[in-house]
Amino acid sequence: MNRIAFRPLVAAALGVTGAVTAPAVAQEVQADDNSRPKNLLVVMADQWRGSALGILGQEPVLTPNLDRFAQQGVLFTQCVSAYPVSSPARAMFLTGAYPLINGVTGNCNSRTAPYGVELRDDIQTWSDVLKAKGYATGYIGKWHLDAPFEPYIDCSNNRGEVAWNEWCPPERRHGFDYWVAYGTYDVHLRPMYWDNATERDDWHYVDCWGPEYEAGLAVEYIRRHADEPFALMVSMNPPHPGYSQVPQRYRDLYADLNADSVAAQYPEIDPAHWGSMPHVLRDYYACMSGVDEQFGRILDELEKQGLLDQTVVVFTSDHGDMMGVHGKTGKNTFYEEAMRVPFIIGGAGIKPRMDNDLLISLEDFTPTVLSLLGYGDDIPSTVQTRDLSAALTGKGRVKTDGQLYVKYWSNDNTTPGGFEGDTPADGWRGWRTERYTYAVRIAGGKRLDEVLFDRAKDPHQLHNLATEKPRVVRLMRAALHQRLQEIGDPAADFLSEN
Repeated sequence: MNRIAFRPLVAAALGVTGAVTAPAVAQEVQADDNSRPKNLLVVMADQWRGSALGILGQEPVLTPNLDRFAQQGVLFTQCVSAYPVSSPARAMFLTGAYPLINGVTGNCNSRTAPYGVELRDDIQTWSDVLKAKGYATGYIGKWHLDAPFEPYIDCSNNRGEVAWNEWCPPERRHGFDYWVAYGTYDVHLRPMYWDNATERDDWHYVDCWGPEYEAGLAVEYIRRHADEPFALMVSMNPPHPGYSQVPQRYRDLYADLNADSVAAQYPEIDPAHWGSMPHVLRDYYACMSGVDEQFGRILDELEKQGLLDQTVVVFTSDHGDMMGVHGKTGKNTFYEEAMRVPFIIGGAGIKPRMDNDLLISLEDFTPTVLSLLGYGDDIPSTVQTRDLSAALTGKGRVKTDGQLYVKYWSNDNTTPGGFEGDTPADGWRGWRTERYTYAVRIAGGKRLDEVLFDRAKDPHQLHNLATEKPRVVRLMRAALHQRLQEIGDPAADFLSEN
């Protein structure tokens, strides 16, 4: 197959392809017992921001199934996506390693493909570990971790200036033996899929809303594997654009929503540029309510099969959506609407606790879930993130000091920039604490723009305090410098005070 082989340009140059250092976590763990969960179910939405859950009361979105699940498990209200864009976030979620190690330094598409931007074949994921332990493993839905190559797949996402969608061959599926998936495809009302044994040119379309079809597959999978350990990930594309690609029954839920009143809660939205956003916001919420209903179907099947108390269940998203805030749409920025994501975990071994404000990140998932399932000794050596399992089981106390933000292209997530210049450090790096958000842009080996927001006093992130609070900037920069050194990121060299 004439695919583009992974070329770890930055990692090889830095000598960081081997074992790496995970961050220190303040944790007191009590003696373990012999019980452990049997199964794992992950449902990941795309572009669902963390404030959009009915149970939080912050946005007028209807999510009754997720609200019920949150009451039964742990809702992390301060979970973030360190690199809030699709491919990098997904790669970190699967590997527990940052982009310079896992190979996904930007979105996988035809512009980044010449730079080898795709998930490394030779890096271990949590699914690799569980497959080796004898689990039945399944993946359903959006993957987006392969570099497109010519001739491009003839589908709508590949007919523009940039090709996005690509088949994932069996040898690159990282232990998932049941496979009904696609790279990235945004016609949600008629999605396309590659099934288990199909070849690259043998995809098929489905006349069903993507999340509904995928939930049906998940229900069937749970029934088939009810008597053996399984690990299933269901990756639903909505509420990713196109927002209007949603069944009318969900749109009807928001027919009377006054979207302007929602926007009025955000002083950072410029009414002059609100334009068509009220319509988009209604569809955004409609997609969420639809995903919520399909998640409920899967959860109901687990309960019907008597497996809920044997299964670790997770609902999350790869990143959020600015939805007009600060004049921005989409993601890939350090603002809260892009970085914060829902993260709810429940089921076997999870001690229910509402409103957990522990500072966690999506990339903490791999070491945490492997420990929860009893495989803490099998966490891959490439993992750079934190095992937070004690916070979930109630067997210990955990405290984290902050969350990383990274963006490895110097301009945007689709056009290579930094790697063509003098240094792979180009781009944005940041550090988020309980109170502050700090970010800095590096270009050509120089530290340029710096931002500092005090979210306690300025939750809408309207006032950049970088020049007004130099002491706080130094402290945040020092914390960021330390973390970047730990993960082998060359940007650390440009953050030292020396």
